[in-house]
Amino acid sequence: MKDINVIRAILERPQGAVLAVIVGVDGPSYRPLGAMMTIYGTNDCVGSLSSGCIEADLALQAQDTLREGVPRLVRYGRGSKFIDIQLPCGGGLEIVLLPAPDLAILSQLDSKVEQRQRCALDIDIESGAMALGSGGSTHRTASRISIEIVPEIRFFAFGKGPEVNTFVALATSAGYPAVVLSPDDETIDLAKNLGCVTQKLTSKTFPDDLAIDDRSAIILFFHDHDWEPEILSSALKTPAFYIGAQGSLKAREARYTAMRGMGVSDKDLERLHGPVGLIASVKDPTTLAISVLAEIVGNQHT
Repeated sequence: MKDINVIRAILERPQGAVLAVIVGVDGPSYRPLGAMMTIYGTNDCVGSLSSGCIEADLALQAQDTLREGVPRLVRYGRGSKFIDIQLPCGGGLEIVLLPAPDLAILSQLDSKVEQRQRCALDIDIESGAMALGSGGSTHRTASRISIEIVPEIRFFAFGKGPEVNTFVALATSAGYPAVVLSPDDETIDLAKNLGCVTQKLTSKTFPDDLAIDDRSAIILFFHDHDWEPEILSSALKTPAFYIGAQGSLKAREARYTAMRGMGVSDKDLERLHGPVGLIASVKDPTTLAISVLAEIVGNQHT
């Protein structure tokens, strides 16, 4: 949930912070209902709510809101009084600006996200009062919005060689946390330099201390496919939303045969992705990384 960076910005620098939240969407929109942005000044913000169409005016509105000390509801695009500010998508946005948002509630929210717990941020649009809920989909009633907060996708990348490190370099540059598990010291060292959590594999087994949840993706990048069956068999016992392994169709069939011999059912094998990625027959690590990351992120949002 990239909007957690918006929340953390307020906690790190609360003075003069205004939280802007999309509370209404009419037609197409660059950002969805519940998207957030922190505004400090005309050229000082974290996040965005459009492709650049409204941020300058939002900054001015935010400063007025700070001076008045009360929330402000503004509308852009379709149905707006600001006829000189157009949204290229043709839709309409309602945004509430919240001066001095509740730091205690935002701190609790940040702690829950850090612990990878699902929750909801409930906001009274008129008063700006906040509370935490148990979760559920993002939705708005007449005067309140409930924003679903889910843990960020976390990647557990097994394997060795350039495919692993190229993939986690791409994932971490996009802001996703990644754990690299490898029997290879060079792969581990490169992953550490990328800021990844690492774990040395000393056997062809799935470590029993991994905190896998339903926002976790497990991907194997082994050229030695003997590493795969036992790791994948154990991975299938976790709630990970994506489990996959690189390799050809021939490698996949050999993998399935070995796993069936270990007692893995065909129904469980249906959870496995492979050959991985949106692009068939990829030959270089960079294209493979892009292809796999796109498939995993897209799979989470289907």
